Amino acid sequence: MIDHVDHIEKFYRLSKKGQEALISYMQKRILKKGEHLAQEGTICKHLNFIESGSVRGYYYLDGKEVTHWFGFEQDFVTSFYSFISRKPSVEYVQTMEESTVWSITLDNLLSLYDQYPELERVGREITEQYYIRLEERYVNAQFKTAIERYEELLASRPHILQRASLGYIASFLGISQETLSRIRSKV
Repeated sequence: MIDHVDHIEKFYRLSKKGQEALISYMQKRILKKGEHLAQEGTICKHLNFIESGSVRGYYYLDGKEVTHWFGFEQDFVTSFYSFISRKPSVEYVQTMEESTVWSITLDNLLSLYDQYPELERVGREITEQYYIRLEERYVNAQFKTAIERYEELLASRPHILQRASLGYIASFLGISQETLSRIRSKV
């Protein structure tokens, strides 16, 4: 079975026909470092499952890039607002290293939901996970100090520290690279 189907099976056991239909609708894409899966001002047409590699979501604020999330192996990534609403994205989604992703369009995903209710359940659970991560990011940004945000990142997602640049990490934490360096020397 393909990795993305194995991962989906962790959410809910799929029928053989559901597995085959999902595989037939997904397209494998190999992306170079720095390629975009979504760009501000364009409609994001694909939901992507990361088989290998990493991506980040970012936007521009006052001419500066602000990284607000990371995605790694076994994550589903897209500009969710744009993908679901079919409106232009307000963010960019960019590979941080060469990445292999499996992509599906919203129309194909909705068609699968109609044909295979178990896939709709999987979609709901993926959306719930996304929402939980979104709320965690909000709470961290609003209610925790820079040191607390770094310590949380170190405890819960240390792989980010190994695979993302310090500039991206500092931006994600809402601090300067200099502040990040000072925090790292203390922790």
